Amino acid sequence: INYLHHNSDLRIDLKNGEIQILDHETSDWKITIVDTGVDTLTGGRIKRIQDYVGDETFFLTYGDGVSDIDISNSLENHIQSGKVLSMMAFQPSGKLGVLEIKEDGEVSAFKEKPNTDGTWVNAGFFVCEPELFNYLDLNSGMFEYEPMQNLIKDKQLNAFKHNGFWMPMDTLNDNLVLNKMWEEKKAKWKVW
Repeated sequence: INYLHHNSDLRIDLKNGEIQILDHETSDWKITIVDTGVDTLTGGRIKRIQDYVGDETFFLTYGDGVSDIDISNSLENHIQSGKVLSMMAFQPSGKLGVLEIKEDGEVSAFKEKPNTDGTWVNAGFFVCEPELFNYLDLNSGMFEYEPMQNLIKDKQLNAFKHNGFWMPMDTLNDNLVLNKMWEEKKAKWKVW
């Protein structure tokens, strides 16, 4: 109800407290919220949604980052891979200038905030087959450890390389930067 109240025109009768929704545009989504437990780690949290997912392909995100990922393309890439799990991979640029230093201490090169050395990182957006639950149990620890390692061992982890926008919100500074982008209407992840 709060979603509708925040995204609709309303008429409020102050005498009896009745709220009438006048005009609204909403997405045709159904959202399921699951209490996975305060102390449950990511692997166990994912396992706890199994009954709600059933036997359908599903999307998963950690929810601590934003991106302009094309969901349709990521799904298509996932289907073509034939894997149990597809992970969005992102190649971040460096946050700091990089020095190349010779053994004697002489600086031979300096690059201001270069792209990484070709490494890709887990950006926390996934497309999953229900078989993923076979790699988890209710006491699974971190999803990135044993479950992902077993997926790799079984050749069931696919990378979907994303070259658009992605940024985590891991620090206070990340929060400030992302909120500033939103306030200035420069939120590259807002694609709707």
